[in-house]
Amino acid sequence: MPPARRSEQKLDRPFIVRQAFAVLNDAGLEGLTLRRLASRLGVQAPALYWHFKSKQDLLDEMAAEVLRRSIVKNAALDTIENWPEWARAYYNSLRKTLLEYRDGAKMFSGTYLTDPSLYAPMEASLRRLADAGFTLRQAVVGLGALYSYTIGFVIEEQATELAPGEPNPQYDLAMRDKRIDKKRYPLAAAAGREMFFAHDARFTEGIALIVAGMAASNPSATAASKARAEGSRPRKHR
Repeated sequence: MPPARRSEQKLDRPFIVRQAFAVLNDAGLEGLTLRRLASRLGVQAPALYWHFKSKQDLLDEMAAEVLRRSIVKNAALDTIENWPEWARAYYNSLRKTLLEYRDGAKMFSGTYLTDPSLYAPMEASLRRLADAGFTLRQAVVGLGALYSYTIGFVIEEQATELAPGEPNPQYDLAMRDKRIDKKRYPLAAAAGREMFFAHDARFTEGIALIVAGMAASNPSATAASKARAEGSRPRKHR
């Protein structure tokens, strides 16, 4: 990975974050250190502490940037009136955004929201469910389940690759089959083909299960949302 040309760029937070993503994609989360980042920038590590007091501070800002990029991508989803359809589309989009970065979900998880403006999309998501008839508690629990599932799924998904397009040999089915006694654990042995492949389909099925659970917890909200969505569709003339 070639070092950034420090002399041509002011050393500020946005520039440092952009270069941090480059280090992340090259070396993974474990390899993303302030020392390595400073080397890429052509400066001494203490120079970075003027902008980020720790690696966690840097990760918080990187996560905020990922959220900002995700919001831009998801702008078109705001027009979806049916909340179950919106939820499925939104979290599928979040997953795709996280997959754009090596160890993207690990980097994103457990971070602190540094940009106050990012409370706006949170408010909009909660308002969407509140307007559909969910209580605040139900909205928080439902969106939390969707978010946690998405982050956890992508963490496991990305673990199957050392880097994008580079399979992790630890998850090779032939090696896994040798470690499992198929007579004693036939289902566990067969589950590997379900667990480590067809990520898109499995993720979609999992999101559908959570959305179905949310719908079942508040049938009136789901019925009202469906009615509004159908009412907004143009009628066909016969």
